[in-house]
Amino acid sequence: MNAILRSYYWLHDGLFGRLRHLAFLAPLLMRLYLAPVMLAAGLYKAYHIDEIISWFGQGLGFPEPVLMAYLAAYTELVGGFCLLFGLAVRWVSLPLMITMLVAAVTVHWQHGWFTVAPSEPMRSVAKPLADIGIPAARDSLENSLDVARRLQRAEALMSEHGNGDWLTEKGSFAVINNGIEQAATYFIMLLALLFTGAGRWLSLDDYLDRQARAALVSSGPVSAPAVRSSESADSDAAGLTGDE
Repeated sequence: MNAILRSYYWLHDGLFGRLRHLAFLAPLLMRLYLAPVMLAAGLYKAYHIDEIISWFGQGLGFPEPVLMAYLAAYTELVGGFCLLFGLAVRWVSLPLMITMLVAAVTVHWQHGWFTVAPSEPMRSVAKPLADIGIPAARDSLENSLDVARRLQRAEALMSEHGNGDWLTEKGSFAVINNGIEQAATYFIMLLALLFTGAGRWLSLDDYLDRQARAALVSSGPVSAPAVRSSESADSDAAGLTGDE
């Protein structure tokens, strides 16, 4: 048994240990994915702030809709810029996560999971859940059949009364369900960034952290935890230990 374990860890550490030098890629790609999403959402709210205030107050029933609208807009706007440049990523992840959570609960929850309603039950992610008897998944499959019937009817109407080829030239028609899928996905990615930080090398957080810790060291004796490198902190966060 010991020989098997030694062989396994020799292979595991030899293969995955080398990958820690590329660990910065995961948070970098998550930041670059999320940044334009947050910037677009924040800019839209900022440019249409009166409409957002009205929607927050009359549509969603939020207290203090003016304050809530400005908070939502500038949380996404400032957060998007911070994610893009890797600045204060852990700090901005928290309010962005709260924003996604509020959006999921107040706007999307009533529509279920899917952003785009699936129209093929056999390919739906609800299929395996329905197979083990989860009622909500079975309802989702029934909804998929209804969606398929409506899309087929829409295609027939387009073929009969319109230029179907032109209408679908840029992509197929779909039923937007507006469920929590996107908000939940963004929340999970932000949660990951909360734990990993912006990542090394290609972030302002890493650069400023190195400069600040070097300044602490040069200023005189300080406690060991205060001068740990960002490399060590990121390695701990990722569960990577051992010598370089």
